[in-house]
Amino acid sequence: MKVFKFGGASVKDANAVVNVAEIIQQFPKENIVVVVSAMGKTTNLMELLLDAYVSGDASKKTKLFKQLYDYHYIIAMELGLTEDASFMSIFEDKFAELEVNLEEEYSEYYDYEYDRLVGFGELMSTTIVSGFLNHIQLENRWIDARKVIRTDSSYRNAKVNWEKTRELCQRKIATVFDEQCKVVITQGFIGHNQTKQTTTLGREGSDFTAGILAWCLDADEVIIWKDVPGMLNADPKYFNNCVKLDQISFKEAIELSYYGASVIHPKTIKPLQNKEIPLYVKSFIEPKNQGTKIHASSQNDDKTASFIFKENQMLLSFVPKDFSFIDEQSMHVLFGYFAENNIKVNLMQNSAISFTICIDYNSEIQKEITEYFKDVFYVRYNDNLELLTIRHFNQKVIDFLTRDKEILVEQKSRQTARFVMRS
Repeated sequence: MKVFKFGGASVKDANAVVNVAEIIQQFPKENIVVVVSAMGKTTNLMELLLDAYVSGDASKKTKLFKQLYDYHYIIAMELGLTEDASFMSIFEDKFAELEVNLEEEYSEYYDYEYDRLVGFGELMSTTIVSGFLNHIQLENRWIDARKVIRTDSSYRNAKVNWEKTRELCQRKIATVFDEQCKVVITQGFIGHNQTKQTTTLGREGSDFTAGILAWCLDADEVIIWKDVPGMLNADPKYFNNCVKLDQISFKEAIELSYYGASVIHPKTIKPLQNKEIPLYVKSFIEPKNQGTKIHASSQNDDKTASFIFKENQMLLSFVPKDFSFIDEQSMHVLFGYFAENNIKVNLMQNSAISFTICIDYNSEIQKEITEYFKDVFYVRYNDNLELLTIRHFNQKVIDFLTRDKEILVEQKSRQTARFVMRS
């Protein structure tokens, strides 16, 4: 059994949905669970619709609802689905459900409302994909992930109840294959808590959904279909002549994800590593090409240097006002604040009397931190910086990538070199 994951770009329009169907048809003898994200930029549109709902802007809410409806209707029409009364009944019911949800009174709990509304994009994308597969007589079963992925109630970043989810997967998905239906269509990103309220796994959580289902169903492999030929050693937005990584280990993929590589969601790797289920990153544009294999073996990890580049960074340095040492108690206070305020530290470094972190730039966070710690620390900052991480570096690569840069912080281990720089 295989798990496929298709992101928003792979289902952004009618032609893209046709391409997804053609990829699935290349595996006629396989049992496949297909995890689908919201179409195109639908999640962004849903967030705007949510904000209109929260603010009580009825005019904007109506306009965005129509935009959402028209976008999906046009895709369905171009796929020939609007002539199918059965499909249109389901289609209209979904939008009617959303419309009712948007008329409910705001609970004053934004994260709860976010999860209740924003996952609608995945429900519509999978309805259209499933409907089109039926239209071309490719039998499939649409499964609601809100009845399969069990989580806690940490809205917008829910934690998975693995054993309950496994039980539900075996009961609701594995039995479909027992009935000789070979394709299951379900949603990424969304789940449910014990009281059946919708939860989400965090932005870009559809990759994680694929990993969860693979673990629960003991899949043979997972394939994430992207608009790139596989995992590249650098982001082509920043670097020319990027090289595809043919094979890397789970450990290497986790390292690259931790440092900011955006191809694989960081949470996705762990359940696959635990059961040694290989993960492939392949191109939905050229699906027959090999792509990248992520598996247990690490023998190819150091063959190619990888570069991860983050712009719009900020350094914050904390110096005790009484010039005492930066000790464990100081670190405890600082990291307690970072954790409580969901501040992700991209790099850290300390000396005897100072502690420095690199984070994504946010002027409001900088002001809040300075104000909060003003009685204890001098807080100094530099903004408009870049963070470069090089895995499996050599000096030639470092010299090339840091040329004409002012280096503010430099760190090296045996495998990784990191630089906070200014142009």
